[in-house]
Amino acid sequence: MTKYLSGAAVAALSIAIAAPTVAEEWNVSVWGKRRAFTEHVEKLAELVSEKTNGEFTMNISYGGLSKNTENLDGISIGAFEMAQFCAGYHEDKNPTITVLELPFLGVRNLEEEVAVSHMIYDHPAVQEDLARWNAKLLMTSPMPQYNLVGTGDPRSTVESFDGMRVRATGGLGEAFKAVGGVPTSVPSNEAYNAMEANVVDTVAFAQHAHLSFRTIDQAKWWTANLNPGTVNCPIVVNIDAYEGLSDDHREALDSSVDESIQYYLDNYQSNVLTKWDEILAEKGVTKVEFSDEELQKFRDATKGIADKWIEEKSAQGIPAQELYDMVVAKLNELHGM
Repeated sequence: MTKYLSGAAVAALSIAIAAPTVAEEWNVSVWGKRRAFTEHVEKLAELVSEKTNGEFTMNISYGGLSKNTENLDGISIGAFEMAQFCAGYHEDKNPTITVLELPFLGVRNLEEEVAVSHMIYDHPAVQEDLARWNAKLLMTSPMPQYNLVGTGDPRSTVESFDGMRVRATGGLGEAFKAVGGVPTSVPSNEAYNAMEANVVDTVAFAQHAHLSFRTIDQAKWWTANLNPGTVNCPIVVNIDAYEGLSDDHREALDSSVDESIQYYLDNYQSNVLTKWDEILAEKGVTKVEFSDEELQKFRDATKGIADKWIEEKSAQGIPAQELYDMVVAKLNELHGM
């Protein structure tokens, strides 16, 4: 063995040591336009760029890379490195996280939605489920519960929902059907007209959608605490792209998640929820507050939906009962029960 490196070897080693970190550029697929629902993605990109001195950047595309219902497919083939989607778009592709879309789980606010979502995302079975699509769960996009605005007299009991025509889709529609409601899948952009034309009595949206689609302009009352359910919309990254990051870039990404989520929560509170309360007061919309007894009646009436989910997913080899029990236990903990 020679005692000294050759001149060529020394030069090569010097170049390797001096070489700057390779710049990284990710494409991110979301949809619609920049809004409260995407602010954590925007914040994540900002933080990652700051922490890496601009060496790791993200190009966020609003619909230019894929349809929202095909974002998970795009991740699977590496068409882009990061994407947002909602579990209900394709239950068969992400059955484990649909536990978070079951009705009347008892989630009361966005902070609780984040807590139960990230707990479920960390479960090995859930990670294995998404890994089938080469997807790693990074963070949630916490959505408020889809409460109702309605016309006519306020409905404040389970019995008063009998025959109620409600714009609600998917699992929410099934939940209202279980208490005597008549769900309809009117497109969201037609919900205002449906209320105006007396096609539906009520519409189930999150607050920002009630504002965007102007259903609040038809409302006489609002269910402030019914909290029947919501959609779960993760942010995922392509596993190969994630594992291909340098240690510094991966750390910059991982360490920015909590701050990005907190920014989302603060922004939603200040720009949506505060505005919502002001508009309710301005328009004289009655807030319907359900008693604990009535809320329990709703949970009892819709329990069969969760039981069916557990049975079907268990038959697929998914630890469905465990996932459901985890959500219930976490919420009980958060509620001090």
